Parts: sequence; C-alpha cells; structure tokens
Amino acid sequence: MAQPKYIINLDRLTDIPESEREKLKPITEKFAFRVNDYYLSLIDWQDPDDPIRRLVIPNEGELLEYGRWDASDEEANYVVPGCQHKYGTTALLIVSEVCGAYCRYCFRKRLFRNDVKEAVSNVDPGIAYIAAHPEINNVLLTGGDSLILGTPKLRTIIEQLRQIEHVKIIRLGSKMPVFNPMRIYEDEGLLDLIRQYSTPEKRIYVMAHINHPREVTEQAKRGFDALHDAGAIVVNQTPIIRGINDNADTLAELLDILSWAGVTPYYFFINRPVAGNNDFVVPLADAYRLVEQAKAKTSGLGKRVRLSMSHSSGKIEILAIESGKAYLKYHQAREGNYGQFMILDCPPDAAWFDDLPGNEQYWNKPTIDDKEEVLSS
Repeated sequence: MAQPKYIINLDRLTDIPESEREKLKPITEKFAFRVNDYYLSLIDWQDPDDPIRRLVIPNEGELLEYGRWDASDEEANYVVPGCQHKYGTTALLIVSEVCGAYCRYCFRKRLFRNDVKEAVSNVDPGIAYIAAHPEINNVLLTGGDSLILGTPKLRTIIEQLRQIEHVKIIRLGSKMPVFNPMRIYEDEGLLDLIRQYSTPEKRIYVMAHINHPREVTEQAKRGFDALHDAGAIVVNQTPIIRGINDNADTLAELLDILSWAGVTPYYFFINRPVAGNNDFVVPLADAYRLVEQAKAKTSGLGKRVRLSMSHSSGKIEILAIESGKAYLKYHQAREGNYGQFMILDCPPDAAWFDDLPGNEQYWNKPTIDDKEEVLSS
C-alpha cells in the first residue's frame, strides 16, 4: 500500500528557512508536530499566509498565554477511562491520542502532552458501559483520529459495538479523508469493514474534518467515493479559523465543493479557547457574519450547516448576532435544557459563550473531583 511519508522533524522542511525553523522548534517541544509529504504538497511555500501551511506548521502565537487545556471541561464527562457520556443518546470512545495531522488549532491539544493519557488501549470498560446503557444509540470513535488506528484494531472495536443491539450509529471522527486519502481508498480491509457493518438499519458515519476547499483534491474525492460505495455516510465539521477560512468566499466554496462531492456540511464551529490557539480566534459576531454571507452564496444543501459552540454546558447554536445582542439556543445540553433560547449582550470582542455577560444564569460549571484519577487510569 503506497502511503505518504510522515515527518515529525522540522529540519526536514527545507522550504522553511533555517532561521525560521529554529524559532519554531520551541513550539514543537510543547505541542506535537506531525505531517506527511502528501499534505505538504498542497502548500504554496511562496505564500507565507498559505492557509494549508497555517493548518499544520507551528506558529509562534502558540506560546502566548491564552486559554486552557480543556476548554469544554471534557474531563467531567468521563464515566469510565476512555469513554465520555455527556448527552443521553451519545457516547464517545477516545480510541487514539495520535492524529495523522496535528492541526495547530486542535481543541484537544492536551492529548498530545506526555503527561495526559485519556485514550486507552483497552476499550472494554467503555464498551461494557455502552452495553449497559440502552439510551445510547450512537457512538463516536474519536481522539486523536479514529482512522489512525490500524484496520484490525478498528475492526475489533466496531465488531464489539455491533454486538450491542441499541447502538444504531457508529461515527468515525477523522481528518484522514483529506490528510491521507490513500489510507481510505487503498485499504480494502477498511472498506470491507464498512461494507459489512454499515447497513440500512445501522449506519457508519465518517465525521470528516475539512477546513479549507483546497484540501478537497482529486485524491480526497476518490476517498469520498470509496466510502460512499462501501455504504458510509460522510459529513463535515470545521471551526471558523482566523487566517485559514475566515472569509465568506472561502466558506461558500467549501460548502459548495462538499455538497457537490456528496459530503454533508454538518457544523461550523466556534474555535474553542484552548491553550495555544490565540492566533486562530475569530470573534463571535464576525464568525456569524461570515457564515451568513457564505450561506447566501450557496445552495439549500450548503445552507444545512449549523454554527455552534461546543461548550461545557452543551452545543450552543448561534441563531443570530444583531445590534450587540447574541440570540442563541441549546442544540444539545448536558443539563437537560435542550432548546433553551437565550438573548445575551455580545461585546465586539466576545469569542466564546463565557465572554457574554450573564451567561452564568444558564449553566453550572462542572466540578472535576476525580480529574487526576481519570487521566491516570
């Protein structure tokens, strides 16, 4: 199987001047660096602001004091090691702490620290928890990147989940459809696995992480087709990221190109206030305006996308921001207040739900008494 070569040493990137590489090396000591030669080929090295470059090449802004490691308080959602259960019908299995691409904006940068172990090699406790909770009808395999797992390991997990009658949907969270599409269309074992276990009654969804239209190459489209032919349903989610896709024309092109390829635009997200992500932040009002401008340029299929924040308290949909007011609704809710409508003041520089005055009345910040126990188990 012809696979791209992975690169974890900045010195191999000779398109970056040596003096600049030296400045970037301290960043790789704090945040991991991993890329492959296929994805590097998408970069225009003559453009210092190339969006693909910004997605994977370290930037000095990552060392600024900003945000916190777990901006959505995911530790509070662990029920057993490696398994989160935040919303009634959905469970997450953290199956990998490795990604094909270490996207610089990643909201789980904490996973790539040596002192954090949230993924587990033994998923049996998570599987047992899911089997014991019949309200869970869909399971997301995530991390990291679920498709960084070898196909035999992935098969073992999916076979166990398919033995649980109430699990109808299995979701595979992955950047691989555009970062390493050969992983998909050259792996007949993976496609056979999907053919076997994505059925009309119980589907497998691939939750792709496609941030920019230039990632949708002919190889990526071939991967989409292979997944479709195998019976998977492919959808996409991306944050609005400063310097990468914070442009209405770029977002509109992304919505169009995905719709044409049969990939459902699912979520536009607000980038979470995670440590090291200062350079990628887009204020809420700007993100809302850009998304509405982009939706005005695309078809009804592209307009299906929702703009949301994956907040500690739930997924908060941004319905409108107008005249200094944010109009919001809980699209998912940890505390049962699904559908709660909110009107809050929205300062021009607000970039997260916590930045909106009065947000505290709608949620309770979780207490994490067993944080160290969960992370070390």
